[in-house]
Amino acid sequence: MKIMVPIKRVIDYAVKIRVKPDKTGVETSNVKMSMNPFCEIALEEALRIKESGLATEVVAVSMGPTQCVDTLRTGLAMGAERGIYVEAKGDLFPLSVAKILKKLIEIEKPGLLILGKQAIDDDCNQTGQMVAGLLGWPQGTFASKVLLDKEKQVATVEREVDGGLETLCLDLPAVITTDLRLNQPRYATLPNIMKAKSKVIKKFTLLDLNVEIKPDLEIVEVREPPKRKAGVIVSSVDELIDKLRNEAHVI
Repeated sequence: MKIMVPIKRVIDYAVKIRVKPDKTGVETSNVKMSMNPFCEIALEEALRIKESGLATEVVAVSMGPTQCVDTLRTGLAMGAERGIYVEAKGDLFPLSVAKILKKLIEIEKPGLLILGKQAIDDDCNQTGQMVAGLLGWPQGTFASKVLLDKEKQVATVEREVDGGLETLCLDLPAVITTDLRLNQPRYATLPNIMKAKSKVIKKFTLLDLNVEIKPDLEIVEVREPPKRKAGVIVSSVDELIDKLRNEAHVI
């Protein structure tokens, strides 16, 4: 079985985000970029499934500007056998990404698509659900535990919900999106980083895939959240209740 894992290049989680002066987006020039943390978890899970003998190949996929190839190399250094890069200019919103993935899945025919539940730049949490809808595949979202039965061609997904834990049984092929508690991603070792340089990355264009991208959203303005006001120290419970009732108006 082949597993496909989409990975996204985002601003590193440790970087302080700065809004552009014209408020059209966030500043990305001269900013450290890295693989989306949820995508790292998805790739780690795919690699563990392969190492357990339940899959034969892990294919990493990324799309966007040329720099996405660097992110793919990181995925290859973690252990993916090969990569697929789709060249695309401009912003790619979830539905556009889902359409591209659908075309790649029709070409590669994987038995399982594992991807992060969301990206930390837009927090949309939509791509996995959309690609499952386009393909007509069963889906297990926010997975905190994944078990595969190769003989029965079934995936069991445990996911956290408001009421506790929910267990889903999915017929393969299926789409699974990963949550933070699923695993701890590995670090790429120096030997594997060197090996990744010789691994194959196949390039596609939107024309090759016959996918027409249309903007689904319009960004009107990006603003920083308002600064939090300084706290107030109160001397008694009665004073606290008075301020909550008459100033904050929360009770």
